Amino acid sequence: MNVNSSQTLLTVPTGPLQISDLRPTNNVYFSLVIPTYKERDNIQNVVKILSQTLDEFIPGDYELIVVDDDSPDLTWEVAQSLTQEYPQLRVMRRQQERGLSSAVIRGWQVANGSVLGVIDGDLQHPPEILTQLLSQIAQGADLAVASRHVDGGGVSSWSVVRRFLSRGAQVLGLMILPGVLGRVSDPMSGYFMVRRNSIVGALLNPVGYKILLEVIGRGNVQSIAEVGYVFCERQEGESKVTWKQYVEYIHHLIRLRLSTGRLGRWSQNSSFPIGRFLRFGLVGLSGVFVDMAVLYLLSDPSTLALPLTRSKIIAGEIAIFNNFLWNDAWTFADVSMRQQEWHQRLKRFVKFNIICLAGLVLNVLVLNLVFNFLIPNRYIANLIAIAVATIWNFWVNLKLSWRVTDVK
Repeated sequence: MNVNSSQTLLTVPTGPLQISDLRPTNNVYFSLVIPTYKERDNIQNVVKILSQTLDEFIPGDYELIVVDDDSPDLTWEVAQSLTQEYPQLRVMRRQQERGLSSAVIRGWQVANGSVLGVIDGDLQHPPEILTQLLSQIAQGADLAVASRHVDGGGVSSWSVVRRFLSRGAQVLGLMILPGVLGRVSDPMSGYFMVRRNSIVGALLNPVGYKILLEVIGRGNVQSIAEVGYVFCERQEGESKVTWKQYVEYIHHLIRLRLSTGRLGRWSQNSSFPIGRFLRFGLVGLSGVFVDMAVLYLLSDPSTLALPLTRSKIIAGEIAIFNNFLWNDAWTFADVSMRQQEWHQRLKRFVKFNIICLAGLVLNVLVLNLVFNFLIPNRYIANLIAIAVATIWNFWVNLKLSWRVTDVK
């Protein structure tokens, strides 16, 4: 079905950020929103490539909606000039509101599609992945997410600082809102599509850039599929990632956590990976024996008689190394087999070390809290602390350490 072209800008919706049911006329299958701000140098190429990609896959059954936040470089005007050449293109110029997340929702509010999507306007999201996401929706997924952290995914040339900030934000999110962020490998993704009926009527209230959190946290999303993609560096324009986005992200997490009043809904098809967790626990148990044996060999007066603290540090690190080897070869073997280069293993080992160190700090905190305020029995308190730290170590390593994050 073709969408009529028009030189008229779309009227900006007002009121609550809610998605309504489909209207009876002008329906198409897929509506893709492209939020923009100062993307004049990119927008023509973006529209051209997206149109070519979708014309081959779902010809005439889609629309592109550019939502521009009144860019000073007149991105909206350039986009509007393309509507005669691309009849499936519609353009909205927002002058009263700002923000990527709300721009996406305003675009969805005027969309005619039964499937709603979003993609960046700077070609950092490869358009060819759209066909794979659409295929996942066609196979029954309510939400299809392009992820940097599954097989086939990665980032092209991020700095160490940016990688650290991205991973740190994900860990923080897992702590604040595990039921939402734990459902996908890349909750920071801004490249996805969702069935309209999964978010119809939900009152969305985003902060900053991470609209995916709202969709999972407030929508009725049961089945989620992920497709790997490589996040590319922009060819034109300037990056808009600043410290402010990280502050808004934290604000968004806390507000979503408080407003939903829950950890988040789990899909009926989701389940805790019991088998993998049991393997992780057995590996951890072997680490206890390694730790004790090395501590004895280093510190006992009848052996090397080294100072206790030094011996414990060495014993602990050897135990961590033991645990990493077993987890890499057994617990997470399905992932590590696809990442066998030495630098990939080294990165996993460093991450594992850092997470285990954080787990040790958590262990001490829980031990003191339980012993001082709940159960005044040091041994029971210690068992509870060990259990909490074990779950922490497993869950965060599952989400961060054994993930595909490098590409050639």
